[in-house]
Amino acid sequence: MAAVPPPMSSTVSTSRGIHTWPSIPFGQSEPELNDNNETELLSVSWNQDYGCFAAGTSSGFRIYNCDPFKETFRRDLKGGGFGIVEMLFRCNILALVGGGANPQYPPNKVMIWDDHQSRCIGEFSFRSEVRAVKLRRDRIVVVLEHKIYVYNFADLKLLHQIETLANLRGLCCLSHHSNTSVLACPGLHRGQVRVEHFGLKVTKFISAHDSHIACLTLTMDGLLLATASTKGTLIRISNTMDGTRLQEVRRGVERAEIYSIALSPTVQWLAVSSDKGTVHLFSLRVRVVGEDSSNHPTDQGPEMVQQNSSTSLDPLISPNPGANLSSSLSFMKGVLPKYFSSEWSFAQFHLTENTRFLAAFGSQNTVVIVGMDGSFYRCSFDPLNGGEMIQQEYVRLLKADNRLRSASA
Repeated sequence: MAAVPPPMSSTVSTSRGIHTWPSIPFGQSEPELNDNNETELLSVSWNQDYGCFAAGTSSGFRIYNCDPFKETFRRDLKGGGFGIVEMLFRCNILALVGGGANPQYPPNKVMIWDDHQSRCIGEFSFRSEVRAVKLRRDRIVVVLEHKIYVYNFADLKLLHQIETLANLRGLCCLSHHSNTSVLACPGLHRGQVRVEHFGLKVTKFISAHDSHIACLTLTMDGLLLATASTKGTLIRISNTMDGTRLQEVRRGVERAEIYSIALSPTVQWLAVSSDKGTVHLFSLRVRVVGEDSSNHPTDQGPEMVQQNSSTSLDPLISPNPGANLSSSLSFMKGVLPKYFSSEWSFAQFHLTENTRFLAAFGSQNTVVIVGMDGSFYRCSFDPLNGGEMIQQEYVRLLKADNRLRSASA
């Protein structure tokens, strides 16, 4: 495996403020000259609570709210496009990486952009292409093909370096509760996931699949991990503390490329999208006894968490004398058989095949879906009977009037 050199440079400006994205643009965008078929959609990515998403285009970026659907901000630039636009909840801080035929920035640079000030407040330069960027309020994570770098957000100091197998997909995910700091990424062996519990200074390797990892996601608290392999037939749920496999669900029997995996906030449902043109919804039996994840705040206030760079990341469980680690990790022992019979999907929604769609959970038994063809869907499912999901909303993202949508009959 080729060695990956450390980042060439990083710079930071400390004069920044954190502001929440309003329902209308707070900054003055460039003139909207690109609202036509020439604008190409290069990337889409959810924010940390799936309440909105960012779209990188060949001429800038746009921010959309999911419920209700609305384009809340756009910045059209003459300089070029963005292959990665990563949000920090709903605030004005973004991580940007150039992309497309005419990138705004080189694809080996990460720019930390403050749209309130309309300028970059920090940047990282590498010797190879950036595959992904993930943000927490206290950390910036940059994913290269063979290495992952973890930085302190306050001063951009490098805290951790993690080696991985070849990771062209940029697979990496983070916990987002303020009292946890968990990272999951591919390990150094096929089918292996590496889980870093930074606060506990514990590294766990989970043998999740026989084939290479294709997609993974964590719950907001980082205690549960969902994975799929390049085979794309099974999705497995694991306990990140001890690697125990808790449940297995089956997308199908034919090979498929998994595009996204999403866990509902209550960990009651799991949604999977693939190149087969179907979003599958599964009912989960995994439960964490004790604090329900839905009771945790969504940590999207305007304040940036400031930490002393000499301190370690937040502990996995906050130092609350009333908190009981064993009780919060007491999964339903004895309920699951030793050998799992994989379970088929509970509900489905059919889309165009071979188009990349990303799915997430909305409110009140809904699933929201964004496609790289520029489409946005909201569909509802019957939590009792399942079956085919019902389309509630459809929007074309790059249209001049993206409020035009089709409602279900």
